[in-house]
Amino acid sequence: MLYKNETIKKYSDDLAAKLPAPGGGSAAALSAALGVSLISMVANFTIGKPKYAKYETEVKKILHDSEKLRAEFLNLVDLDVSAYNSKDMRQALNVPFMCCRLCFEAAKLCPELVKKGNVNLISDVAVAAIMLESAFVSAYFNVDINLKFLNDSALTKSLRKELDIKQKTILKIRKETEEQVGEIIRG
Repeated sequence: MLYKNETIKKYSDDLAAKLPAPGGGSAAALSAALGVSLISMVANFTIGKPKYAKYETEVKKILHDSEKLRAEFLNLVDLDVSAYNSKDMRQALNVPFMCCRLCFEAAKLCPELVKKGNVNLISDVAVAAIMLESAFVSAYFNVDINLKFLNDSALTKSLRKELDIKQKTILKIRKETEEQVGEIIRG
């Protein structure tokens, strides 16, 4: 089943049901897709506005990148279900690991959008950063659980090292985005 072609209700019903999948990995990818969708929305409401004309090129690039990421996250929603159902532990590890990497890339779009995006939608940039950090942490838990079953200490050490560095950075991005958005909203 391809959830990206189903209703939110169908996905939510299956997630809540006594089914092996979808589960946390798929939900993390969906959360990330929603977060990056907010980035696209803010970019779309910025492009073409005279007030933001000087940022047009940069915001179009953000939109391009966010739309590419959104498509990848939606694919991960379904790939996670397939990986879990296949019982292929390497694939079950790879999908949430890719979700983490993509969340990291998506979160890096937020600081520039805070500075160059439509101020009337600035709170949505903060929500995007929060959702992307949450999706990252959620996916990281799925990486951890799958690493436990692989019994590969070198791979475990390498992946955890990379993800620990990215987690610190994404946390910093989320905190700074929240602070900057808060300052803009409160004036």
